[in-house]
Amino acid sequence: MKQSVIIKSFPNGIVLHLSEADTFEEILQETAIRFRESRDFFKDAKMALSIKGRKLTEEEENTLLNIISENSDIHILCLVSDDEDTDRMFIKAISETDFSEDGNGNSAGQFYKGTLKNGEVLETEYSIVILGDVYPGSAIISARDIIVLGGLYGEAYAGGNGSDGHYVAALEMSPEKLKIGDFKYHAKEKSKWGIKPKVQPKIAYVKNKKIVMDSLTKELLSDMPL
Repeated sequence: MKQSVIIKSFPNGIVLHLSEADTFEEILQETAIRFRESRDFFKDAKMALSIKGRKLTEEEENTLLNIISENSDIHILCLVSDDEDTDRMFIKAISETDFSEDGNGNSAGQFYKGTLKNGEVLETEYSIVILGDVYPGSAIISARDIIVLGGLYGEAYAGGNGSDGHYVAALEMSPEKLKIGDFKYHAKEKSKWGIKPKVQPKIAYVKNKKIVMDSLTKELLSDMPL
């Protein structure tokens, strides 16, 4: 019997294979059934979701996410795309972010969907994942870790409690200012020829009492099982 929805899981995420032949309503009905049946298996896991086999509109994606939420206890952290290398970097980064519980038993992690701009400042005591960009003139301040699933062009301050054991990661890393704990990042001087370096996914962290910035591939994929 052909299945409209097939769920495949991996360490930090779920791949949802959807039939292109069935109607979207049939997809939703079977998705609800599949996730109800697997509720005890996944429990309250925090995972990334990848959708394969069928192109969905943003509205359809949101409807599908609501169905998953209503029929399971899974926390979907983000939707990943077909750019597998970049997605794997950020799935790994999310899995290593400090989302441990606070003293009241609450998850010490937050998600913000949107772009920070026009002098906006977002401040939190928890680790945070920004589903958007941080524009010049705006700032993100976290007492723990910061992940920007977009471009970091403004200011970022992690480890606001003075701790240097945290990091800042971004899909496009070109901050105006960056600070982790008590350490400030000093950007390299711009080329006198006006040549801009290629913007790549990077992670900033403290090493030997200074902030270093590495390729996210180098830092986070080195120990990832293939």
